[in-house]
Amino acid sequence: MKRAIIVEDEIRSLNNLRNLLGKNCPDIEIVGMAGTIAEAEDLFDDPELKPDVAFLDISLPDGLIFKLLEQLRPLDFDVIFVTAFDEYTKQACKFSSIDYILKPIDPEELRDAVSRVRAKGKEDINERMDVFQSMYRHPNIFEKMSISALDGIYFVSIREILRFEAEDNYTHIFLQDGSKITASKTIKSYEDMLADMNFYRVHKRHVINMNYMKKFVKGDGGYLVMDDNERIEVSRRRRTAFMEELRRLEARSGQVSRVNG
Repeated sequence: MKRAIIVEDEIRSLNNLRNLLGKNCPDIEIVGMAGTIAEAEDLFDDPELKPDVAFLDISLPDGLIFKLLEQLRPLDFDVIFVTAFDEYTKQACKFSSIDYILKPIDPEELRDAVSRVRAKGKEDINERMDVFQSMYRHPNIFEKMSISALDGIYFVSIREILRFEAEDNYTHIFLQDGSKITASKTIKSYEDMLADMNFYRVHKRHVINMNYMKKFVKGDGGYLVMDDNERIEVSRRRRTAFMEELRRLEARSGQVSRVNG
C-alpha cells in the first residue's frame, strides 16, 4: 500500500479525489487530509503518518503550497499536484517529471499518476522540486530539465542537448558530451516541450537543437550535419517549413550582429 496525504481547501474537490482514489487506486491508503498550509504542517509533523505521496492543491487560503514544501525540505515523499489548468504549472511539471492532475479529475489520469509513484521512487524528489520551482518561477530561463529514463531520472542542462531521436514510444537523447539517454516518452512530448527553445522537428524521427547545426546540405531531400558530425535527414514534407525557420534564424543572427557591432 502507498500511504497518501491530500491537501485541498475545497471540500467538494477533496471528497471527489478521496472517492476517486477509493474506486480507482486500491493500493492507496489515505492517512491524512488538510485544507490549509497550517493544517498540513500538523499532518506532516506527525511521525506516525510517513506518507509515500502527497496530493497537493497549489493555491490554498493561507498561501501557495510551495511555502509548505520549502519548510518540509528535504522531502521524503513523492508529490502529485492537483490543480485547475495553469500553463506554467503544466510546463514546470513536464520539465521536472513531477505528476499533475487537472481538475475535473480524469480517473485514468489519476491511475496513471499513482502508478508512477513507485517507479520514480522518492530519492530524487528534492532535485525534481528544484527543477519544478525554477521553471515555475522563471518559465523563460533556459536551464535544466529532468528526463525519466529507463534506468532512472536524469537532470540535464537543456543547453547540452544536441538532438532527440525516436524509436517507437521511446526517445534517445544525445548530449554534447557524447552520452545518450533513452527516455520513456515519445519524441512528440519533447517537441512540444521545447518548441520555444530553438529546437525543431526536421523529420518524424528527429528533433534537433538548432544551436548545434554545422551545415545544411542541399540536394534530394537534404540533410543536416550536426556538431557531433551526425547526418540528420530532413524530410521532404518538413523541408519548406524548415528552410523558412533557417531564414528566420539567419535574420535574427544578423540583427544581433548589427546590435553588437
